[in-house]
Amino acid sequence: MKTFSINTLGCKVNQYESQQVRELLERLGLAQVETADRPDLIAINTCCVTLRASAKSRQYIRKAQKLSPDTVIVVYGCLPAVQIGELNDSGEKNVHLVRRRETIAATLNQIVGGFAANSNSHGSQTCRNTLIKTKSTAKVKPKNDLAAQPELAPLTAFKDRTRAYLKIQEGCDGYCTYCIIPKTRPFVRSKPAEIVLQEAQALVEAGHREIVVTGVFLGAYGQKTVRRKYWDSRENDKLADLLDKMAEIPNLARIRLSSLEPADVTPRLLETFCKHGNIMPHLHLSLQSGSNTTLKRMRRQYTADEFIGAVELIKSRLDRPAITADLIVGFPGETDADFEQTAGLAREVGFAKMHVFGFSRRKGTVAAGLQDTVDTKVMKERSKILRNLDIELGRKFRGQFIGETTAILLENNNGQPCGRSERYFMVYLEKTGVRFNKNELVRVKLTENKENGVVGQPAKIES
Repeated sequence: MKTFSINTLGCKVNQYESQQVRELLERLGLAQVETADRPDLIAINTCCVTLRASAKSRQYIRKAQKLSPDTVIVVYGCLPAVQIGELNDSGEKNVHLVRRRETIAATLNQIVGGFAANSNSHGSQTCRNTLIKTKSTAKVKPKNDLAAQPELAPLTAFKDRTRAYLKIQEGCDGYCTYCIIPKTRPFVRSKPAEIVLQEAQALVEAGHREIVVTGVFLGAYGQKTVRRKYWDSRENDKLADLLDKMAEIPNLARIRLSSLEPADVTPRLLETFCKHGNIMPHLHLSLQSGSNTTLKRMRRQYTADEFIGAVELIKSRLDRPAITADLIVGFPGETDADFEQTAGLAREVGFAKMHVFGFSRRKGTVAAGLQDTVDTKVMKERSKILRNLDIELGRKFRGQFIGETTAILLENNNGQPCGRSERYFMVYLEKTGVRFNKNELVRVKLTENKENGVVGQPAKIES
């Protein structure tokens, strides 16, 4: 066995874990190639948060099986982990379903090492501590606070990406009525701060100038549950304390946070944003609905007024922050009035970007059994309204920066170079004849507001 490929579906956490798999397989002596090159091993990191994601995951598996009957296929991630009848044992000897996430490292070691493995392998191995070593520190042994079996090692690089994702928290036991994630990642635990900092240092030394701090429920960092009523205090400042230390890492130009909830936005967190210029003024808040009735049916831990309160707090401390959000359209029982409340809240906030999803009924969730379903046609009409509103609000948000100068991190230098600004909107460089390199920070004067981003005139490259 000499080569492998990885296909990844789903969230930033999945993408992070695929990079861990990549590094493990490379340490075992395999070289990464494209799936079309017919590798000896194909790893498929699945998602099942929506019906569409689940179907796409199964499509990837079938495609891999057709590619070559001799290719070893390892299927892991969320879909094999949850027993909802959407993925059955294929019966093929070369397909290995890893149903327990903590056994992926052991399974891959067994397969690559030539040991017998089957599609339902739950075997354990003696735990081997994997070491992170950076140029400026001694070796540090990662701690494993809750897992009883060896897991994938921390990352040293995020291959082929300018920004690196860094998972610091795992699991959710919140059981929002629509969400399958507590079935796939039920155990809540956090990575020790010293290991997070060592991993961040290694990523910076690998050349990454931006790190996106991520987790399944990021605001529960350092907690044993995501349910705030069981916390010692409803305000959790452990994330802020970690960011305060991470921001001091030399040459770490940018830090972003993935998704938060309104109650995660504490004065201490915003104080940390204000203290460190390398923490980007961009917060992604999971709204889902602007209707209190719908939020209650979803079993969310906040009200619409609390969401607005968090936004007002953010805007009182940060200069024109980018606030982005997820929205679910067509949740069972959503009335025209509920939908109008969502659209109205979006206008009041002035989101920089909205990610709009139609409700997806997931077997095994409470919402799967709710009545008062929303007609598909109505769901599509509401989704279209919100997506049009997203274009309008995004353009309005970006427009206030035209004529100003900002820094972008170049993500490509082919065709028209482009990159993300501090507030995350895309900036496309005007053609000047100057050759820019991927991963450079470039000062840009913003000149023209477009539907999909902003055009900018390069000023200079930052060191």
